[in-house]
Amino acid sequence: MLNKQNKYLGQHFLKNKKILEEMARAAEISKKDIVLEVGPGTGTLTEILAPRAKKMIAIEKDRELVALLREKFRHYKNVEIVYGDILKFRTSDFEFQISQPFKIVSNLPYYITSRFLRLFLTQTEFRSKLMVLMVQKEVAERILARDGKESLLSLSVKAYAKAEIIRRVSKNLFSPPPKVDSAIIKISDISSNFFKQNKIDEKNFFEVLRAAFQKKRKMLRHSLKQFKIPQKYQNRRPEELSLEDWVKIVVK
Repeated sequence: MLNKQNKYLGQHFLKNKKILEEMARAAEISKKDIVLEVGPGTGTLTEILAPRAKKMIAIEKDRELVALLREKFRHYKNVEIVYGDILKFRTSDFEFQISQPFKIVSNLPYYITSRFLRLFLTQTEFRSKLMVLMVQKEVAERILARDGKESLLSLSVKAYAKAEIIRRVSKNLFSPPPKVDSAIIKISDISSNFFKQNKIDEKNFFEVLRAAFQKKRKMLRHSLKQFKIPQKYQNRRPEELSLEDWVKIVVK
C-alpha cells in the first residue's frame, strides 16, 4: 500500500472522478484507440480510460507506484504498466510498441509540461493525434495566450495543433493539493502541416523564435539583429507577434 505521494516526481493525485470522466469524454476514446497515460499515480484515471480503449499504456517513473499499478490491473488484458521516464521516450526503450496513431490522456507531473509538449508535438515517427492534459492553469492560459501576449510555448503549440481549455480545476481537489489551480487542456489536429503549407524549415523557424524570446523584452531589431527581418517588425517585441507574423519574418 502506498503511504505517501512522491513530491519529488511532481505527483498530485486528483480525487474527483467526475472531472476524470470529463477528461475521458474530451478525448473521445473508442475501442479502436491506443491510449497513453503519463504519471498514472494510483491508477484512478487509468481505471476510467482502460474500459473505453483498445489498448491502455501507462508510463510511471515511481517504482513503488509501478508495483501497485501492476497488481491493481493484473486482470486487465488491455492495460500495460511501464516503468520509465517519458522524457526519454522512444518506443524501443520500453516494453511496448505503438503501431498506430495514439491519444494521450494524462494528469501530467507539472514540472515536465513544457518539455513533454515539445517532445510529443515534434515527434514525427510516433505522433499523437490528440492530447487531453491536466496542467497548471497558468500554463494552459499561456498556451492560449489569453492575455494577448504570445510565448515560445503558445506559438509552438499553435504551429502544430489546435488548443482549447476544457475546464478549470481547483487545487483543493488534489491530494496533496498543489500551490496553484489547474486546467484541462485539449490539443487536437496535431501535424506538421503548418510548416509544409508555408514551406518553412522547422529547425530554422524555432531557431529564430528562440533567439527572439531569449531577449523577449527587447525589440526585434536588437534580439534578431543577426537575421534579416522586415522593417515593419523591427520595433516590435516577440510577444506582440502572431504565428502569421512569424511566417512573414521567417519566409523571405
